Amino acid sequence: MKVRMAISITLIFIIVFGVNGYIGWHGQVFLSDQLGSWFHPALYWVAFWIIALSYLLAWVSSRVLPAGVSRLLKIIGSYWFAIMQFGILLLPLTDLAIGVFHLASVPSNTYVPILGWINVGIILIAIIRGSYNARSPVIRRYDIEVPKKAGDWKQLRIAVASDIHLGSIVGNRHLRKLVEQVNGLKPDLILLPGDVIDDDIKPFIRYNMGKTMRELQAPLGIYAVLGNHEYIGGHIPAFVEQMKQIGIRVLMDETVHIKDRLYIVGRKDKAAERTPDGRKALVALLEGTDRRQPIIVMDHQPYHLDKAADAGADVMLSGHTHRGQMAPNHLITGRLFELDWGYLRKGNLHAIVSSGFGTWGPPIRLGSRSEIIELTIHFKSNDREEG
Repeated sequence: MKVRMAISITLIFIIVFGVNGYIGWHGQVFLSDQLGSWFHPALYWVAFWIIALSYLLAWVSSRVLPAGVSRLLKIIGSYWFAIMQFGILLLPLTDLAIGVFHLASVPSNTYVPILGWINVGIILIAIIRGSYNARSPVIRRYDIEVPKKAGDWKQLRIAVASDIHLGSIVGNRHLRKLVEQVNGLKPDLILLPGDVIDDDIKPFIRYNMGKTMRELQAPLGIYAVLGNHEYIGGHIPAFVEQMKQIGIRVLMDETVHIKDRLYIVGRKDKAAERTPDGRKALVALLEGTDRRQPIIVMDHQPYHLDKAADAGADVMLSGHTHRGQMAPNHLITGRLFELDWGYLRKGNLHAIVSSGFGTWGPPIRLGSRSEIIELTIHFKSNDREEG
């Protein structure tokens, strides 16, 4: 197992250094053409590798560097992830164009600046548009019908926000938008299906994000579940305590009965399957529930919708995928998950997967938007079953 992990890590590093070297070489060609004698290759490569590896440097040296420096490196590294993806997409096309110009005997000092500035322009436009998509959340509305009684309730309005990723990149400013928009919906219930924080709990505490988050309001309460990033950070007890202090209950393989009318089931993230405690099967979590009442399941990663339907869940809320966050990554998430974004009816199950409110890595979205879900459930009893 350790050997396999070492091989995997080595391959990842080879790929990362190879891709960055490829991007860096193109940058050298372009800048040397533009700057002429002002260009110094040694200084360029030192600066390039600091920028290219800044996210890794922030992670490795977080305990040594001042918090402000570590945060700056992480921000730079996050944006560099976007530039890496753009480079992977654009530079092979650039090389193809170079080959055509070369065959046509066009001098390099003619096409290098043209192709270089085209790439710079495309990247800048993508970053500006992607930043807007990430920082301007939209409300997605779903109206569904569950053929069960929930006491005297005719309907329930739920605000759902997954993948907030609070930390060094997504902070109080974006969180304030969440609070204002969610409270503006006046929901009966607020549900947070995982990845509330982005790995490390320390920025959440350092920037007092709990004070902002405490302003979320819903008469039936606020419930959250763990996502894979809470497990990556490894500060689950501290996270649960922070949430408890601000009035948010984190459900870890737990079921709660709301006003004796419906059930909220919160699963541990799939990452828990690799821990000694594991996580319970959904069927086990539903033991003892009254199946005549509505059952809402929060499961961060949208796997096994068929099992949720077979277990008797009426609604399953997930996130995790970000819908790829930056196109064309949605082509990958679309292959990995039966539902990577939006709504799907699976038997009696209503499955909804959010693209998330926050971002991981670069605060950029292309082909996706930061979103809050407004879910309205209409309860309609099945008279034949009651009879």
